[in-house]
Amino acid sequence: MDNQSRETDKLGFWSIVLLAINSIIGSGIFLTPGSVVSRVGSKALFVYITAAIFAAILAISFAAAAKYVTKSGAAYAYSKAAFGENVGFYMGVLRYFSASVAWGVMAVAVIKSTISIFGGNPNDFMSVSLGFVILMLVIFIINLFGQGAVKLIMNWSTVGKLAALGLVIVAGGLLIFMTGTNNFGEIDTLKIAGKNVVPTLTTSGLVMAIVSAFYAFTGFESVASGSEDMKNPAKNLPRAIPLAILVIALVYLGVVSVAMIYDPRTLLETKQVVAVAAIFNNKILRAIILIGALVSMFGINIASSFHAPRILEAMARENQFPKWLAKRTKRNFPARTFLITLVLAVLVPMAFHYSTDNLIILSATVRFLGFIVVPVGVMKFYFGKNVEPILVAKRNMVTDIIFPILSLLITGFLLVEYDWKGEFSTTVNGVTSLNWFAIGSLIFGAVILPLILFILTKRERQAAEKALNN
Repeated sequence: MDNQSRETDKLGFWSIVLLAINSIIGSGIFLTPGSVVSRVGSKALFVYITAAIFAAILAISFAAAAKYVTKSGAAYAYSKAAFGENVGFYMGVLRYFSASVAWGVMAVAVIKSTISIFGGNPNDFMSVSLGFVILMLVIFIINLFGQGAVKLIMNWSTVGKLAALGLVIVAGGLLIFMTGTNNFGEIDTLKIAGKNVVPTLTTSGLVMAIVSAFYAFTGFESVASGSEDMKNPAKNLPRAIPLAILVIALVYLGVVSVAMIYDPRTLLETKQVVAVAAIFNNKILRAIILIGALVSMFGINIASSFHAPRILEAMARENQFPKWLAKRTKRNFPARTFLITLVLAVLVPMAFHYSTDNLIILSATVRFLGFIVVPVGVMKFYFGKNVEPILVAKRNMVTDIIFPILSLLITGFLLVEYDWKGEFSTTVNGVTSLNWFAIGSLIFGAVILPLILFILTKRERQAAEKALNN
């Protein structure tokens, strides 16, 4: 592939915006919008607005880092430039393992949701395995066609999920207007089976709802993983990521508002997989929303297949892994890192028999680490305290200092309020004990794997450091 074709296949500004939206909007807004409503009732919109502000502040910090460092790898590239080889290596390994496993988790979610929608048993190991392998094979074939095909699929899948969510907002809004329906005031006193659905609001309950809603906005931290496959990332990423957060916030607020006004009871008590579709009686409308949910889940898998392999590729390009990993096909496809990532994404969830709750804990923990390292790195860039060379960029006190400080405060808040006890314990028949699977997953991903890879790649790292010093 010639240089002109490669440049054409790169993601432009609007493709980056769509990629960011695709990376953040997954299945949650379709499947479980009632979870936040059930916690705080009529205060749900306030909760989503607060969560969106938190996400926007953190996203701006990541976007600020992108103007100083445009190499692929996102948090890996930023931490390496700010803190050096060792911190960069650790952050890269942790982020790569987490992203690969998260891809596998999302692929399992697609398959289980699809099986449930069509009336099958989502817990049947053989059915899930077959669907899992087929999905991954389809994603591999799409990537084989090169960056242009991936960009096209990502763009259209994002348009599809936004269209489905837009349909929920428009159709729901028209029904509310035409029928004069307004059940918003009933949410806080709604009873199902004689019991209040929404508990008495407490400060602790409000905070936990904000923490829950915040995770509906995560994914922005991965957008810059493939920045070398983007046009002018130093300029486009800092503009595209905040814009994507704004669009997503408006969509989430629209969907939740319609559901709360039109039919909150169905939203909270439905057993249907796609809860948003359940509030409508029209079969055609429901079918379109169901298709939109499946498109959304497929789209976030395509986005994951774009992000995760490029973290490993970025480390190989920086001589922290063997250089042969960084080679691409004639269609500009990182086949070697993709296949390694694919194997990891398939085998780990399969080894856990698709019970992936424990693996999600690792992904959440790595996010917290990135939310600390990157804002501190941005401040180091601003003051010129970076370890490795960075781009000459326009320094801005607001985006490079104030927002990173706010990001650290928000991360501290999330760390304090995160349900660590709940995540690392399990209750069976009323008896609570340590969740050793969750603890083991965290120790393996955060300690053992980085240590093993550090030892195995020590020679390449020493050679790279020697070449850098010379």
